[in-house]
Amino acid sequence: MGKIIILIFLIILINVCCAKKSKESKKASDGGSEKWKKKDVRDYNDADIERLFEQWEDADEDELEEDELPEWKKEPPKIDLASIDPNDPEGLLKMSKKGRTLMMFATVSGNPTNEETEKITQLWHSSLFNAHIETQRYVVGDNRVLFMLKDGAKAWDVRNFLVKQERCEEVSIEGQSYPGAGAKKDTTDKKTKKGKKTEL
Repeated sequence: MGKIIILIFLIILINVCCAKKSKESKKASDGGSEKWKKKDVRDYNDADIERLFEQWEDADEDELEEDELPEWKKEPPKIDLASIDPNDPEGLLKMSKKGRTLMMFATVSGNPTNEETEKITQLWHSSLFNAHIETQRYVVGDNRVLFMLKDGAKAWDVRNFLVKQERCEEVSIEGQSYPGAGAKKDTTDKKTKKGKKTEL
């Protein structure tokens, strides 16, 4: 009986010693797990930088929600081919741009200054905002403005609004141009001017 107790005691003692040794060896290899954290960044050696990098990688391993992912990591929208109308190519484009950033251009008619373009397009931007369509607007020329939409599917609603505006000459989405109300006005003005010139 006494031999069994001594044997159990020896096994426990060996396990405690092994655990203590493994902790000490780990601390030695880490350079003291807390020591390197307290160091000045300028005193970091390669091993400290490697540990720091590993910590950052571990922190990044937490998976983000779908809506928090950057756009290039998100899955492309799933398109139901059965619901596509072959006579409506815009419908397919809308589906493919849903939830994707899209840029579109608008041209102001006439010969506006940069300030005029700023004022006119600010009104358009405000109207779109009031219609709950979120856009970002950048004036990129004297008569040209860029609208950026986070949800590209709404671009065609924006286009429908813009082409009805008096001073909108043209809207361009994905390389496709759409004439605005201002384009018709410009062409009629040019025709009347030409007619007057021939009369002289």
